[in-house]
Amino acid sequence: MATLPSHSAKTSLDLALQGGGSHGAFTWGVLDRLLEEKSLRLTGISGTSAGAMNAVALASGLMEGGREGARTALRRLWTRVGEINPFGGLGHAPVAPWMDPDSPWAAPWLGPVRSYAQWLSTQASPYQLNPLNLNPLRDILRDTIDFDRVRACHRTQLFIAATRVKTGELRIFRQDELSPDVILASACLPLLFQAVEIDGEAYWDGGYAGNPSLLPLVLESPGDDLLLVQINPAQRDDLPVRANEILDRINEVTFNASLLKELRNIVLLKQLLAAEGWAARRLRSQVFRRIAALRLHRVDGGPELAALGAGSKTRTDPAFLERLFQQGQAAANAWLERHRGDIGTRGTLALELDAGGMN
Repeated sequence: MATLPSHSAKTSLDLALQGGGSHGAFTWGVLDRLLEEKSLRLTGISGTSAGAMNAVALASGLMEGGREGARTALRRLWTRVGEINPFGGLGHAPVAPWMDPDSPWAAPWLGPVRSYAQWLSTQASPYQLNPLNLNPLRDILRDTIDFDRVRACHRTQLFIAATRVKTGELRIFRQDELSPDVILASACLPLLFQAVEIDGEAYWDGGYAGNPSLLPLVLESPGDDLLLVQINPAQRDDLPVRANEILDRINEVTFNASLLKELRNIVLLKQLLAAEGWAARRLRSQVFRRIAALRLHRVDGGPELAALGAGSKTRTDPAFLERLFQQGQAAANAWLERHRGDIGTRGTLALELDAGGMN
Protein backbone atom coordinates (compact mmCIF):
# COMPACT_ATOMS: atom_id res chain seq x y z
CA MET A 1 0.00 0.00 0.00
CA ALA A 2 1.29 3.44 -0.91
CA THR A 3 2.12 5.91 1.85
CA LEU A 4 -1.01 7.83 2.72
CA PRO A 5 -0.95 11.61 2.14
CA SER A 6 -1.26 14.11 4.91
CA HIS A 7 -4.58 15.62 6.01
CA SER A 8 -6.21 17.87 3.43
CA ALA A 9 -7.30 21.45 3.65
CA LYS A 10 -10.97 22.16 4.26
CA THR A 11 -11.45 23.27 0.67
CA SER A 12 -10.03 20.03 -0.79
CA LEU A 13 -12.54 17.91 -2.64
CA ASP A 14 -12.23 14.46 -4.21
CA LEU A 15 -14.47 13.46 -7.10
CA ALA A 16 -15.92 10.05 -7.98
CA LEU A 17 -17.26 10.15 -11.54
CA GLN A 18 -19.66 7.44 -12.66
CA GLY A 19 -19.82 6.09 -16.19
CA GLY A 20 -22.97 6.24 -18.26
CA GLY A 21 -22.28 6.85 -21.95
CA SER A 22 -23.38 10.21 -23.29
CA HIS A 23 -24.96 11.00 -19.90
CA GLY A 24 -21.36 11.82 -18.99
CA ALA A 25 -22.14 15.23 -20.50
CA PHE A 26 -24.13 15.86 -17.31
CA THR A 27 -20.89 15.26 -15.36
CA TRP A 28 -19.14 17.68 -17.73
CA GLY A 29 -21.60 20.35 -16.58
CA VAL A 30 -20.97 19.51 -12.92
CA LEU A 31 -17.20 19.78 -13.40
CA ASP A 32 -17.51 23.03 -15.32
CA ARG A 33 -19.40 24.59 -12.40
CA LEU A 34 -16.99 23.22 -9.79
CA LEU A 35 -14.03 24.62 -11.72
CA GLU A 36 -15.56 28.09 -11.33
CA GLU A 37 -15.20 27.75 -7.54
CA LYS A 38 -11.66 28.98 -6.91
CA SER A 39 -11.95 28.07 -3.23
CA LEU A 40 -12.17 24.38 -4.14
CA ARG A 41 -9.11 22.27 -4.86
CA LEU A 42 -9.89 19.05 -6.72
CA THR A 43 -7.34 16.77 -5.09
CA GLY A 44 -8.28 13.40 -6.56
CA ILE A 45 -10.56 11.97 -9.26
CA SER A 46 -11.73 8.39 -9.64
CA GLY A 47 -13.44 7.80 -12.96
CA THR A 48 -15.01 5.01 -14.98
CA SER A 49 -15.98 4.98 -18.67
CA ALA A 50 -17.39 8.45 -19.47
CA GLY A 51 -16.21 9.49 -16.01
CA ALA A 52 -12.69 8.46 -17.03
CA MET A 53 -12.95 10.55 -20.19
CA ASN A 54 -13.99 13.57 -18.15
CA ALA A 55 -11.17 12.95 -15.67
CA VAL A 56 -8.36 12.89 -18.24
CA ALA A 57 -9.78 15.89 -20.11
CA LEU A 58 -9.87 17.87 -16.87
CA ALA A 59 -6.30 16.89 -15.93
CA SER A 60 -4.94 17.67 -19.39
CA GLY A 61 -6.66 21.05 -19.38
CA LEU A 62 -5.43 21.92 -15.88
CA MET A 63 -1.84 21.49 -17.04
CA GLU A 64 -2.48 23.42 -20.24
CA GLY A 65 -4.22 26.45 -18.79
CA GLY A 66 -5.37 26.00 -15.21
CA ARG A 67 -9.08 26.04 -14.40
CA GLU A 68 -10.09 27.78 -17.62
CA GLY A 69 -7.88 25.37 -19.54
CA ALA A 70 -9.74 22.47 -17.91
CA ARG A 71 -13.12 23.94 -18.82
CA THR A 72 -11.94 24.43 -22.41
CA ALA A 73 -10.57 20.88 -22.61
CA LEU A 74 -13.83 19.40 -21.37
CA ARG A 75 -15.87 21.35 -23.91
CA ARG A 76 -13.43 20.35 -26.66
CA LEU A 77 -13.90 16.68 -25.74
CA TRP A 78 -17.70 16.76 -25.75
CA THR A 79 -17.85 18.88 -28.90
CA ARG A 80 -15.93 16.11 -30.68
CA VAL A 81 -18.24 13.49 -29.18
CA GLY A 82 -21.16 15.40 -30.68
CA GLU A 83 -19.52 15.39 -34.09
CA ILE A 84 -19.77 11.61 -34.41
CA ASN A 85 -23.56 11.96 -34.62
CA PRO A 86 -24.65 11.75 -38.30
CA PHE A 87 -26.90 14.78 -37.85
CA GLY A 88 -24.33 16.78 -35.88
CA GLY A 89 -23.73 19.18 -38.76
CA LEU A 90 -27.42 20.04 -38.99
CA GLY A 91 -27.63 21.69 -35.60
CA HIS A 92 -28.55 25.09 -37.05
CA ALA A 93 -30.31 23.92 -40.19
CA PRO A 94 -34.06 24.37 -40.73
CA VAL A 95 -34.56 20.59 -40.62
CA ALA A 96 -32.82 20.21 -37.23
CA PRO A 97 -36.09 19.92 -35.23
CA TRP A 98 -37.16 17.01 -37.46
CA MET A 99 -33.91 15.19 -36.67
CA ASP A 100 -34.23 15.58 -32.89
CA PRO A 101 -34.81 12.06 -31.46
CA ASP A 102 -37.24 13.61 -28.96
CA SER A 103 -39.42 15.10 -31.67
CA PRO A 104 -42.68 13.47 -32.82
CA TRP A 105 -41.28 13.37 -36.36
CA ALA A 106 -38.30 11.19 -35.44
CA ALA A 107 -39.74 8.99 -32.69
CA PRO A 108 -41.72 6.61 -34.96
CA TRP A 109 -38.64 5.50 -36.89
CA LEU A 110 -35.76 6.02 -34.46
CA GLY A 111 -37.40 3.81 -31.81
CA PRO A 112 -37.56 0.73 -34.07
CA VAL A 113 -34.02 1.37 -35.31
CA ARG A 114 -32.72 1.42 -31.72
CA SER A 115 -34.68 -1.75 -30.87
CA TYR A 116 -33.26 -3.55 -33.90
CA ALA A 117 -29.70 -2.48 -33.05
CA GLN A 118 -30.20 -3.70 -29.49
CA TRP A 119 -31.51 -7.06 -30.74
CA LEU A 120 -28.67 -7.40 -33.26
CA SER A 121 -26.07 -6.88 -30.51
CA THR A 122 -27.43 -9.97 -28.74
CA GLN A 123 -27.15 -12.12 -31.90
CA ALA A 124 -23.64 -11.23 -33.07
CA SER A 125 -20.53 -10.10 -31.23
CA PRO A 126 -18.41 -7.04 -32.05
CA TYR A 127 -15.78 -9.47 -33.36
CA GLN A 128 -18.29 -10.35 -36.10
CA LEU A 129 -19.99 -7.00 -36.58
CA ASN A 130 -16.82 -4.91 -36.28
CA PRO A 131 -13.89 -7.15 -37.34
CA LEU A 132 -11.63 -4.13 -37.94
CA ASN A 133 -12.25 -3.02 -34.33
CA LEU A 134 -13.15 0.52 -35.32
CA ASN A 135 -13.82 2.77 -32.35
CA PRO A 136 -14.48 6.48 -32.92
CA LEU A 137 -13.61 7.23 -29.29
CA ARG A 138 -9.97 6.39 -30.01
CA ASP A 139 -9.61 9.30 -32.43
CA ILE A 140 -11.59 11.60 -30.15
CA LEU A 141 -9.24 10.89 -27.24
CA ARG A 142 -6.11 11.33 -29.34
CA ASP A 143 -7.38 14.55 -30.94
CA THR A 144 -8.61 16.28 -27.78
CA ILE A 145 -6.44 15.10 -24.87
CA ASP A 146 -2.70 15.45 -24.31
CA PHE A 147 -1.84 12.28 -22.39
CA ASP A 148 1.70 13.49 -21.70
CA ARG A 149 0.12 16.34 -19.73
CA VAL A 150 -2.27 13.90 -18.05
CA ARG A 151 0.58 11.67 -16.82
CA ALA A 152 2.56 14.72 -15.67
CA CYS A 153 -0.39 16.42 -13.96
CA HIS A 154 0.50 17.49 -10.40
CA ARG A 155 -2.72 19.42 -9.75
CA THR A 156 -4.83 16.34 -9.07
CA GLN A 157 -4.53 12.56 -8.86
CA LEU A 158 -6.36 10.23 -11.24
CA PHE A 159 -7.62 6.67 -10.70
CA ILE A 160 -9.23 4.95 -13.69
CA ALA A 161 -11.20 1.70 -13.37
CA ALA A 162 -11.36 -1.21 -15.82
CA THR A 163 -12.50 -4.83 -15.45
CA ARG A 164 -10.19 -7.77 -16.10
CA VAL A 165 -12.02 -10.08 -18.51
CA LYS A 166 -10.20 -13.20 -17.32
CA THR A 167 -10.98 -12.83 -13.61
CA GLY A 168 -13.74 -10.21 -13.42
CA GLU A 169 -11.57 -8.25 -10.96
CA LEU A 170 -11.22 -4.50 -10.74
CA ARG A 171 -8.02 -2.93 -12.06
CA ILE A 172 -7.19 0.63 -11.06
CA PHE A 173 -4.83 2.42 -13.44
CA ARG A 174 -2.77 5.13 -11.79
CA GLN A 175 -1.73 8.40 -13.35
CA ASP A 176 1.60 7.31 -14.82
CA GLU A 177 -0.12 4.41 -16.62
CA LEU A 178 -2.80 6.41 -18.43
CA SER A 179 -3.12 6.32 -22.21
CA PRO A 180 -5.92 6.33 -24.80
CA ASP A 181 -6.08 2.53 -24.55
CA VAL A 182 -6.63 2.69 -20.78
CA ILE A 183 -9.61 5.02 -21.25
CA LEU A 184 -10.96 2.84 -24.06
CA ALA A 185 -10.66 -0.16 -21.73
CA SER A 186 -12.55 1.69 -19.01
CA ALA A 187 -15.32 2.45 -21.53
CA CYS A 188 -15.38 -0.90 -23.36
CA LEU A 189 -18.94 -2.25 -23.48
CA PRO A 190 -18.34 -5.86 -24.58
CA LEU A 191 -21.47 -6.08 -26.77
CA LEU A 192 -20.35 -3.02 -28.73
CA PHE A 193 -16.55 -3.17 -28.81
CA GLN A 194 -13.83 -5.78 -28.75
CA ALA A 195 -11.96 -6.14 -25.47
CA VAL A 196 -9.02 -3.75 -25.08
CA GLU A 197 -5.67 -5.42 -24.50
CA ILE A 198 -3.11 -3.72 -22.27
CA ASP A 199 0.21 -5.50 -21.62
CA GLY A 200 -1.29 -8.74 -22.88
CA GLU A 201 -4.40 -8.65 -20.68
CA ALA A 202 -7.94 -8.05 -21.92
CA TYR A 203 -10.23 -5.49 -20.27
CA TRP A 204 -13.90 -4.53 -20.37
CA ASP A 205 -15.79 -1.54 -19.04
CA GLY A 206 -14.79 -0.61 -15.50
CA GLY A 207 -18.44 -0.22 -14.53
CA TYR A 208 -18.77 -3.97 -13.95
CA ALA A 209 -16.29 -3.88 -11.05
CA GLY A 210 -16.12 -0.23 -9.93
CA ASN A 211 -18.46 2.51 -11.12
CA PRO A 212 -16.56 4.39 -9.85
CA SER A 213 -14.19 2.94 -7.27
CA LEU A 214 -14.11 4.99 -4.06
CA LEU A 215 -11.35 3.20 -2.13
CA PRO A 216 -8.39 4.70 -4.06
CA LEU A 217 -9.61 8.17 -3.12
CA VAL A 218 -9.97 7.17 0.53
CA LEU A 219 -6.51 5.58 0.70
CA GLU A 220 -4.39 7.72 -1.61
CA SER A 221 -5.89 11.20 -1.95
CA PRO A 222 -5.46 13.81 0.79
CA GLY A 223 -9.07 15.04 0.69
CA ASP A 224 -11.54 14.06 3.43
CA ASP A 225 -14.54 15.27 1.38
CA LEU A 226 -15.65 12.98 -1.45
CA LEU A 227 -18.26 14.10 -3.97
CA LEU A 228 -19.95 11.35 -5.97
CA VAL A 229 -21.37 12.41 -9.33
CA GLN A 230 -23.97 9.73 -9.98
CA ILE A 231 -25.63 9.47 -13.39
CA ASN A 232 -27.15 5.98 -13.15
CA PRO A 233 -30.49 6.20 -11.27
CA ALA A 234 -30.44 4.20 -8.05
CA GLN A 235 -34.21 3.89 -7.98
CA ARG A 236 -37.05 3.69 -10.48
CA ASP A 237 -40.64 3.65 -9.27
CA ASP A 238 -42.18 2.21 -12.45
CA LEU A 239 -41.91 -1.51 -13.15
CA PRO A 240 -40.23 -2.13 -16.53
CA VAL A 241 -42.46 -4.37 -18.66
CA ARG A 242 -41.20 -3.94 -22.24
CA ALA A 243 -38.10 -5.79 -23.38
CA ASN A 244 -36.06 -2.61 -23.94
CA GLU A 245 -37.17 -1.20 -20.57
CA ILE A 246 -36.13 -4.42 -18.82
CA LEU A 247 -32.73 -4.42 -20.53
CA ASP A 248 -32.25 -0.75 -19.65
CA ARG A 249 -33.00 -1.41 -15.98
CA ILE A 250 -30.71 -4.46 -15.94
CA ASN A 251 -28.00 -2.17 -17.28
CA GLU A 252 -28.59 0.39 -14.54
CA VAL A 253 -28.70 -2.20 -11.74
CA THR A 254 -25.51 -3.87 -13.01
CA PHE A 255 -23.59 -0.62 -13.25
CA ASN A 256 -24.71 0.55 -9.81
CA ALA A 257 -24.05 -2.73 -7.98
CA SER A 258 -20.33 -2.23 -7.33
CA LEU A 259 -20.87 1.36 -6.15
CA LEU A 260 -23.65 0.38 -3.74
CA LYS A 261 -21.51 -2.43 -2.33
CA GLU A 262 -18.58 -0.09 -1.75
CA LEU A 263 -20.78 2.57 -0.16
CA ARG A 264 -22.30 -0.07 2.10
CA ASN A 265 -18.87 -1.23 3.25
CA ILE A 266 -17.70 2.32 3.94
CA VAL A 267 -20.86 3.18 5.90
CA LEU A 268 -20.59 -0.06 7.88
CA LEU A 269 -16.95 0.67 8.79
CA LYS A 270 -17.79 4.26 9.76
CA GLN A 271 -20.55 3.03 12.05
CA LEU A 272 -18.31 0.41 13.66
CA LEU A 273 -15.49 2.91 14.16
CA ALA A 274 -17.86 5.45 15.69
CA ALA A 275 -19.12 2.84 18.15
CA GLU A 276 -15.79 1.42 19.26
CA GLY A 277 -14.96 4.14 21.79
CA TRP A 278 -12.06 6.53 22.47
CA ALA A 279 -9.57 3.97 23.80
CA ALA A 280 -9.90 1.69 20.77
CA ARG A 281 -9.67 4.64 18.36
CA ARG A 282 -6.18 5.41 19.71
CA LEU A 283 -5.02 2.06 18.31
CA ARG A 284 -6.77 2.44 14.97
CA SER A 285 -4.68 2.15 11.81
CA GLN A 286 -4.23 5.14 9.52
CA VAL A 287 -6.58 3.56 6.98
CA PHE A 288 -9.35 3.41 9.58
CA ARG A 289 -8.67 7.01 10.56
CA ARG A 290 -9.12 8.04 6.94
CA ILE A 291 -12.45 6.20 6.69
CA ALA A 292 -13.66 7.67 9.99
CA ALA A 293 -12.82 11.19 8.77
CA LEU A 294 -14.44 10.70 5.34
CA ARG A 295 -17.31 13.05 4.49
CA LEU A 296 -19.53 11.84 1.64
CA HIS A 297 -21.51 14.07 -0.73
CA ARG A 298 -23.50 13.41 -3.90
CA VAL A 299 -24.75 15.24 -6.98
CA ASP A 300 -27.07 13.37 -9.31
CA GLY A 301 -29.30 14.08 -12.26
CA GLY A 302 -32.52 13.62 -10.33
CA PRO A 303 -35.83 12.86 -12.08
CA GLU A 304 -34.87 14.74 -15.25
CA LEU A 305 -31.89 12.50 -16.01
CA ALA A 306 -33.67 9.35 -14.85
CA ALA A 307 -36.58 10.08 -17.18
CA LEU A 308 -34.31 9.83 -20.22
CA GLY A 309 -33.75 6.10 -19.75
CA ALA A 310 -30.64 4.04 -20.32
CA GLY A 311 -31.30 3.88 -24.07
CA SER A 312 -30.50 7.57 -24.42
CA LYS A 313 -26.90 6.93 -23.33
CA THR A 314 -25.96 6.30 -26.96
CA ARG A 315 -27.32 9.67 -28.14
CA THR A 316 -24.60 12.11 -29.14
CA ASP A 317 -26.43 14.85 -31.00
CA PRO A 318 -24.96 18.20 -29.91
CA ALA A 319 -28.24 19.70 -28.70
CA PHE A 320 -28.80 16.72 -26.41
CA LEU A 321 -25.25 16.89 -25.00
CA GLU A 322 -25.58 20.63 -24.40
CA ARG A 323 -28.85 20.07 -22.56
CA LEU A 324 -27.20 17.50 -20.29
CA PHE A 325 -24.31 19.92 -19.73
CA GLN A 326 -26.70 22.64 -18.60
CA GLN A 327 -28.51 20.21 -16.30
CA GLY A 328 -25.16 19.27 -14.74
CA GLN A 329 -24.24 22.91 -14.22
CA ALA A 330 -27.58 23.59 -12.56
CA ALA A 331 -27.33 20.53 -10.30
CA ALA A 332 -23.81 21.45 -9.18
CA ASN A 333 -24.85 25.06 -8.58
CA ALA A 334 -27.81 23.95 -6.46
CA TRP A 335 -25.57 21.61 -4.46
CA LEU A 336 -22.99 24.36 -3.86
CA GLU A 337 -25.62 26.88 -2.78
CA ARG A 338 -26.98 24.38 -0.29
CA HIS A 339 -23.80 22.70 0.93
CA ARG A 340 -20.80 24.96 0.26
CA GLY A 341 -20.41 25.53 4.00
CA ASP A 342 -20.55 21.79 4.71
CA ILE A 343 -17.35 21.00 2.79
CA GLY A 344 -14.69 20.34 5.39
CA THR A 345 -17.28 20.19 8.15
CA ARG A 346 -19.77 17.36 7.64
CA GLY A 347 -20.99 14.90 5.06
CA THR A 348 -24.25 15.61 3.23
CA LEU A 349 -24.95 12.13 1.82
CA ALA A 350 -27.01 10.38 4.48
CA LEU A 351 -26.73 6.60 4.19
CA GLU A 352 -28.01 4.23 6.81
CA LEU A 353 -27.73 0.47 7.13
CA ASP A 354 -30.55 -1.71 8.31
CA ALA A 355 -31.13 -5.44 8.40
CA GLY A 356 -32.31 -5.47 4.82
CA GLY A 357 -29.56 -3.40 3.23
CA MET A 358 -28.77 0.29 2.75
CA ASN A 359 -31.31 3.13 2.71
